[in-house]
Amino acid sequence: MNIAKIEAGGKNIAVVSSSEILIEDVQSALDLMATVQYETDSNRIVINKSLLSDSFFDLKTRLAGEILQKFVNYRVKMAIVGDFSVYSSQSLRDFIYESNNGNDIFFLATEQQAIDKLSMLK
Repeated sequence: MNIAKIEAGGKNIAVVSSSEILIEDVQSALDLMATVQYETDSNRIVINKSLLSDSFFDLKTRLAGEILQKFVNYRVKMAIVGDFSVYSSQSLRDFIYESNNGNDIFFLATEQQAIDKLSMLK
């Protein structure tokens, strides 16, 4: 895992990259949050969707809801980057739409969009 610390809009933003899946369950999400906080002193994370297990995007597993609730509870803002048009599930599209209209979790097309979005938040 590689964590790049970027300053944008006066905020520290951690851009996480890896060749492996980093979030497979709630515990691995908590571990990622703790590692990022320790290494970058940031509560804003950009992560590519390829670093999340496929079950995250299957809403029937409830994994996405459980993980994202942890991010909200710990006041960590996250942007997930990738092409989400590959998913045909209407409920997932609705979930992404609702998340993008909130203040904590965002699903965006590019890393730069993610950095820009996270840097504008309070």
